[in-house]
Amino acid sequence: MAIKKVPLRKCVASGEMKVKKDLLRIVRSKEGEVSIDPTGKKNGRGAYLSKDPDIVLQAKKKNILSQHLNTHVDASLYDEILEYLSKEK
Repeated sequence: MAIKKVPLRKCVASGEMKVKKDLLRIVRSKEGEVSIDPTGKKNGRGAYLSKDPDIVLQAKKKNILSQHLNTHVDASLYDEILEYLSKEK
C-alpha cells in the first residue's frame, strides 16, 4: 500500500515548511478583501502563517501579509488572527 503524501506549505513569516493543517491560511479575494480562511478552500491569493502568536506578531511588525498578498492589510487583521488562534485552542 502506498504512503499518502502529506501536503507541506511554507509560513510567510518564519520561512518554515510545515504540514498544511499546522498553518492558518489568509486569503485575498478578487475584490481585494483579506480574510482568514479556516477551511483552506476559499478562492483567491493565499498566504500561510504559523499558528504561533509570536510569529503572527513578527508578521505584523514587518507587515509581511501586505507584501505577499499584494494589497494593503490593516493591522486589525493581525489582531483578528490572534483572537482566532486563542479561540481555536
